[in-house]
Amino acid sequence: MRSNTGLVEMIGLTEKFTFNPKEGIDNPVMVITDDADSVSTPRPRLCVLKREEGESYGFNLRVERGRQGHIIRNVVTGGVAGRSGLQDGDRLLEVNNCYVDDIPHPEVARKIKLSGHQLCLLVLGGNEYEQAVSRGEDLRGLAKVHKGEGCKPPRLCHITRDPVSGLGINFTPVEGEKGRFSVNLATGGAAEKAGVRKGDHLVWMDGATVSDLTHSALSRMMKKCGNHITVLVIDSESEKIYMRERMPILPTIAVPLNLPYRARKHHLVSGSEGYGFLLRLEKTASGRTYHVLREMDSGSPAEKAGMKDGELLLEVNGESVESLKHEEIVDRVRLSGGQVSLTTITLQGLEFYTKLGLSPLLFCENEADESEKESSTPASVAEQSPQKEIDDSCKPRHCSLQKGPLGLGFNLDCCPKESWDLYQPGGFWGPWAECWIT
Repeated sequence: MRSNTGLVEMIGLTEKFTFNPKEGIDNPVMVITDDADSVSTPRPRLCVLKREEGESYGFNLRVERGRQGHIIRNVVTGGVAGRSGLQDGDRLLEVNNCYVDDIPHPEVARKIKLSGHQLCLLVLGGNEYEQAVSRGEDLRGLAKVHKGEGCKPPRLCHITRDPVSGLGINFTPVEGEKGRFSVNLATGGAAEKAGVRKGDHLVWMDGATVSDLTHSALSRMMKKCGNHITVLVIDSESEKIYMRERMPILPTIAVPLNLPYRARKHHLVSGSEGYGFLLRLEKTASGRTYHVLREMDSGSPAEKAGMKDGELLLEVNGESVESLKHEEIVDRVRLSGGQVSLTTITLQGLEFYTKLGLSPLLFCENEADESEKESSTPASVAEQSPQKEIDDSCKPRHCSLQKGPLGLGFNLDCCPKESWDLYQPGGFWGPWAECWIT
């Protein structure tokens, strides 16, 4: 049975050849060449995925034993990924213009989750990838060659109006091309200081793609923008490359410049008294509920890591807490051992990104990097002004009471907001009801 199957396979791969003396030996099967061992250069493919609200991308990303790279699996036939050209076994080289072959798998998955409804993946076929790795080829260089020389990423620039010269920017329609606008700058003006350059083209403004706008509609947006505007721009030469390669120009692939708010990642190592902060579930005036960091102890790991009272918790150890219950978040902190990574942002910062339709986790700075920490200080000064007042009012106090004729003179009731004590990993973990539990 095995020999028959093997024979059939061999016959199917063998090409019949009849010698013709007039034509000579010109059969492709018989050709002998010095280039028999030569190999072609691998060709990465760009797959652009667009999904609707509630729709999945329709593929899995895996790491498999005995295989290298981030592997595409279970591509749904007719799904978003399938229609984009993604194939089972493909290896992922880039996510939204970011090279990912050499970064940990959870971080790659995180980048995909943060991409929103549009995702750009640069992939290499499974066989091509394995051959390239075995030959020691530079996969990063291969990805760069695919995009072409001189191709630069777009820039996301936040412009603050100057009291005298204004925003320092206006836009002119590109002749003969609907929905395309070139940038005009005031030399030394607010826009130029924010990172916009001469010769840039406008792609996106305050969350709206300008390809859908007329010049008059764009002018009306400019008049309504107030004292701030956030624009996505790209130099005209890079724009041509993006258009030629059919790559969308998105905020998710942009370099952020002069943004007023950034999410911050803090790395905490537990001390003898834990991490030294409280996590509360609080409702804002808008009715939204958030997980809020409160009451950093002086000299505690939380304070040393740069955490600020009133910041909102976005991630624990790189995983979003948006869909988690308060108890689940606390458990994740407790079970992380003697150290934990927390990503936070101010309420004003979250509102800023929500208005733009972007995730605040797209542009996250690491508090361990001193240079980035220093550059972020001016943006947060105004938000931190009430800090001392809050710290003093929230510290516990030891009170001795003596019962009088009317009793102790107070009632003990539960606080409407729920919080969890993160001081002692392994200590008491439960609702905090306007008193300290030890």
